[in-house]
Amino acid sequence: MTLIPSAARAAFLAQARQRILITDGAFGTEIQNYRLAEADYAGDLGLAHDQKGNNDILALTKPEIPEAIHRAYFAAGADIAETNTFSANRISQADYGAEHLVREINVASAQLARRVADEFTAKDGRPRFVAGAIGPTNKTLSLSPDVNDPGYREVSWDTLVEVYAEQAIALVEGGADFILVETVFDTLNAKAAIMAVRQVEQMLGREVPLMLSMTLTDLSGRNLSGHTVEAFWYAVRHARPLTVGLNCSFGATQLRPHVRVLSDIADTLIMIYPNAGLPNELGEYDEEPPTTAGLVGEWAHAGQVNVLGGCCGSTPAHIAAMARTVAGLAPRALPEVTVATRLAGLEPFIMAS
Repeated sequence: MTLIPSAARAAFLAQARQRILITDGAFGTEIQNYRLAEADYAGDLGLAHDQKGNNDILALTKPEIPEAIHRAYFAAGADIAETNTFSANRISQADYGAEHLVREINVASAQLARRVADEFTAKDGRPRFVAGAIGPTNKTLSLSPDVNDPGYREVSWDTLVEVYAEQAIALVEGGADFILVETVFDTLNAKAAIMAVRQVEQMLGREVPLMLSMTLTDLSGRNLSGHTVEAFWYAVRHARPLTVGLNCSFGATQLRPHVRVLSDIADTLIMIYPNAGLPNELGEYDEEPPTTAGLVGEWAHAGQVNVLGGCCGSTPAHIAAMARTVAGLAPRALPEVTVATRLAGLEPFIMAS
């Protein structure tokens, strides 16, 4: 089946050839600033469970809040809005008794981000993009939650593919340009998400570009399933993602060596959006915008990145500082990678010719 090519992919690549693009910053910590009560989250949906902390459901109960956050990030210079749907999947929403609202949440969130993105584009003609954000869920395919039963899994591959596909198709129907599979702590989960998006493409008859973003769980540069940055790339390269990168985990200082590794080997665009430093003893982020911008600016000056943004603790001020710092700098050039058989266990394996 021949898929209709993505016009958004072509437009994104055209912009990325000209400059370093900017994605937005944190949503969760921005929402916390509103100090919402449980009733604000719950609205009039009549759900039986306590909804406090269910940030995704605000697309239905308090849409003016995610809309205001999107506007603030675009005003700060962002080119990409990531939808407020990190946990808008059947598995995560089951904790809130809201799994029946998954499609509605995702469609509404994507429509909201799309509307704001198009408004900003209409003002100055600069393309703005919407990335439908898909988090890892709170289940893992690679690891057992029971130390006494290492073969046990809380979720099956087929179920997780269905969960991801349900979310992805709703995001695309709502107007998302891309699907961003982010905070990948389990590479097998990411591969399930890749399969889900490929199924959605077949259902729709058109290309749905993928963005993939790994998160590290220790300073040695591995995710929870044990893969190094290099092994992760070799495990997902077949998906031909629009971007690959790193997010969350640590601040920019700790990510520096891993950004360099990925930049050297990935023959696609690199998108990095770190936390605003490391949290303090109260769980708050103290790193000031000029500091974060200066740190990620080092990657830009070194020609290692194509897209920059922020994760936990970052604010519109952080994004504005990044945009100013990288303005006029040349984007990373894609490396020419020699043809070889590259395989991935927990460590990469390159077969000698």
